Amino acid sequence: MSKLLLIDGSNYLFRAYHALPPLTTSRGEPSGAIKGFLGMLANVARLSKADRAAVIFDAPGKTFRHEMYPAYKANRPPMPEDLRTQIEPLQGIVRALGWPLLIVPGIEADDVIGSLSAMAARAGVDTVVATGDKDMAQLVDDHVVLLNTMNSKFYDREGVIEKYGVPPESMIAYLALMSDKVDNVPGIKSCGPKTAAKWINEIGGIDAIRAAAPTMKGKIGENLRAGLPFIDEAVALVTIKRDAVISGAETLADIKAVPAEESALEAFCARWEISRRTLDRAQALAAMGLAPAVTAEG
Repeated sequence: MSKLLLIDGSNYLFRAYHALPPLTTSRGEPSGAIKGFLGMLANVARLSKADRAAVIFDAPGKTFRHEMYPAYKANRPPMPEDLRTQIEPLQGIVRALGWPLLIVPGIEADDVIGSLSAMAARAGVDTVVATGDKDMAQLVDDHVVLLNTMNSKFYDREGVIEKYGVPPESMIAYLALMSDKVDNVPGIKSCGPKTAAKWINEIGGIDAIRAAAPTMKGKIGENLRAGLPFIDEAVALVTIKRDAVISGAETLADIKAVPAEESALEAFCARWEISRRTLDRAQALAAMGLAPAVTAEG
């Protein structure tokens, strides 16, 4: 059966940045995130054994979630400058290697991945989502698994239950109940992962928890009742879209690899002092036998 690989580029960019020491070129330019990301490309292609793939990054600027909730992600610190300077050359080399690259304004990488995986499922194609983002666990079903390249582990439905204590279909409620400081989504005060999982498993989903709130005792009951007025908005904010139309990738046939740009690869190796062997490994997409390709950028 055909298999689609979707790489959460924004998530792995940050993971690569924090996983490696602050590497630089001989000119003092930061390059650690680039090198770490390219290593991840080779690893994820090997682990996934997919025959079709795309790398997805967040687009700059606000999304529909900011329109719903202007304070969305308001507490996030600015991206470190030594990481920001690596984004453009990294995305350029991903394209030059032949990987389809998707950057869609107005929605997040999560929403692109959710929508493409839903499209693949309708076509009877399984999807591997390479990410370390817990929000993506809501996408897991009979056709979608997550791949965490940090531990080379795949997460199917049972894997999600083992990791989070709730099944994928309950992840939206789980995420909405907990506050998300990174995205500035208020949840229920003092409701952590264990409490959220306990409520879901013992009471049910958001509607059942709402109905049980008047009889909840103690401080956590007070916190639940105080947080309920925002809970529906929290649900909407943490829910990944699965119905976005992605320009240039309206069908699976549009997601194809392109031949590598040899001159660009040579120039990149010289400019960023990265070995051609590293690029050849990152070009594993071609070795997977993918068809010639198009790129789609929102």
